[in-house]
Amino acid sequence: MSDVKKRLNVYSEIGKLETVLLHRPGKELENLVPDYLERLLFDDIPYLDVARSEHNSFADILRGNGVEVLYLEELSAEAIADTDVRENFIDDFLAEGNVVGRGTREVIKDYLDDFTNNELIDKLMAGVRKDEIPKLINKSLMDLSDSRYPFILDPMPNLYFTRDPFATIGHGITLNRMKTDVRNRETLFAKYIFENHPRFKEFEVPIWFNRKDRYALEGGDILVFSPKVIAVGISARTDAAAIEKFSESILYSGESFETILAFDIPKKRAFMHLDTVFTMLDYDKFTIHPEAEKNLTVYSIKKSQRFQGELSIEKEELPLNQILQKYLDVDKVTLIRCAGGNVIDAAREQWNDGSNTLAIAPGEVVVYARNYVTNRILEEHGIKTHVMSCSELSRGRGGPRCMSMPLMRGNL
Repeated sequence: MSDVKKRLNVYSEIGKLETVLLHRPGKELENLVPDYLERLLFDDIPYLDVARSEHNSFADILRGNGVEVLYLEELSAEAIADTDVRENFIDDFLAEGNVVGRGTREVIKDYLDDFTNNELIDKLMAGVRKDEIPKLINKSLMDLSDSRYPFILDPMPNLYFTRDPFATIGHGITLNRMKTDVRNRETLFAKYIFENHPRFKEFEVPIWFNRKDRYALEGGDILVFSPKVIAVGISARTDAAAIEKFSESILYSGESFETILAFDIPKKRAFMHLDTVFTMLDYDKFTIHPEAEKNLTVYSIKKSQRFQGELSIEKEELPLNQILQKYLDVDKVTLIRCAGGNVIDAAREQWNDGSNTLAIAPGEVVVYARNYVTNRILEEHGIKTHVMSCSELSRGRGGPRCMSMPLMRGNL
């Protein structure tokens, strides 16, 4: 096994979780204000102290089950240890943060010079308020015309959902193009980590999709079912054209994957990504939200048998459980519906990610405590649940899977 394969290895959703990337919520949550919640993709404002405590408990559950926990903020700071790399990172970050006004750019770079690498990463994640820099001088039309907005750099409250900016698949990654500009800067952290961090920089990490692509692909829509099958959601955040491009890359890469299943799900806030309505629990068990199940079309994508480099795409006509049986080569698939399919309970628990579970081993998952109806049903089906508190974390509309990016899983 090559060294890079010892650092990235994900060929399933359920293989024993060995290494995971998290982001502990920081001051970015305290820069959320009602007037800009929609812009920053939030519905509410989590209380930071409690959110951090809940997140620490999440990490403790993982560590207690033998998982190595890495933090995005720490890897990012270590990745910019070289002075030139740090300078390039700041330039890229300011450019993508739309800090292009001449006066603002000069002053904020001077302001950031005094920060250590760890402080710099925390500050860029938290956002920079205009009132932090009293000597800010408006020198350009852009500076002057945007004078009422309170931030020089937007906060990044979605960062604790480490699932989305990149996705580990096989021994490589997709470095994603986010649907919204406000989240696209998040992918810079992964870019610099995989190019510059000592853990990865000496090895060429395969990139199955590039963040500069024009079409959006987000990690919450990517589920690695097996060494042969990947599912990707056509969702409110992932474009069908991006899935085609990714499919061409991964299917012709020499990796073991043979089929991409494209799940066309409703394009609505409550069904943001595929993993908010559908996750894998065991070899033959899945959670699913009943409304998504009723409004779902699945397409299979494979290498063309006639034309090298092209794809063969077919609409699957079987019911979902039979499609999964066919491609996962199991005798029976059990779809466990959120809250048992009850109209009221399912809608409530779906809003708080009742179908979003993080498998740490086959048949063993981390779940939110507040989804007690769904959790009880999972246990009745023989699933072992690790229940975590979530009163504040759940306000971000993402569950345990959303908050984690596996880097290493054991092979099944």
